[in-house]
Amino acid sequence: MAEYVVYYRVSTERQGRSGLGLEAQRAMVEQFLTPGDQVIAEFTEIQSGKRDDRAELWNAINLVKKTRSKLLIPKLDRFSRKVSFISGIIDQGIELVVCEHPNVSTFFLHLLACFAEEERRQISERTRAALRAAKNRGTVLGRNAQALAAQRQSEKRKFFETIRTEFESAMAEAGSYSGAAKLLNEQGVTTCKGGRWYPQTVKNYAIFSDHHEELQLENTESP
Repeated sequence: MAEYVVYYRVSTERQGRSGLGLEAQRAMVEQFLTPGDQVIAEFTEIQSGKRDDRAELWNAINLVKKTRSKLLIPKLDRFSRKVSFISGIIDQGIELVVCEHPNVSTFFLHLLACFAEEERRQISERTRAALRAAKNRGTVLGRNAQALAAQRQSEKRKFFETIRTEFESAMAEAGSYSGAAKLLNEQGVTTCKGGRWYPQTVKNYAIFSDHHEELQLENTESP
């Protein structure tokens, strides 16, 4: 029988919401655990593995120290690919257990960490090389980002048409971005994302109005 604190990590919020990657990690943990094992707690992080200041990870580590349990992770690269970081955790007396490599020694974990760090370096190198090659071929980099920006601008314009009357009325009455933002908030008009208006937000939408040149940004308040 063993007691575990389980740590999961996904890199993006989209993966966290969809369960992409997370479901596979949970399946690995379930397959690893035996009937006599006990899971004290589970921690899930949505953060890049490059960062060492992950709040949920350190919450998990602190609980492991407090309960003298073991830290269980599905895969080593979900924990970290930095040899120094993994070694530092092990040196603190944390017993690290990896589902995909059960019953391995501390020495072998250090070797796995070395392989993971080298794999990350090679991936980064191949990515840079591919980008350089694409640029040399005349490929326009960032085309997808440009298309996405255009799509968002189109969505903002469509939304603006639904509030044009209230927006331009606030602009005419207030005569400034900050004043228009205050009036829109008081009237209960929300932004496209359902949030509050700020001077900069009004300025961003004012370009769709026929009267945008009449406004002045009176302060530096930011959204």
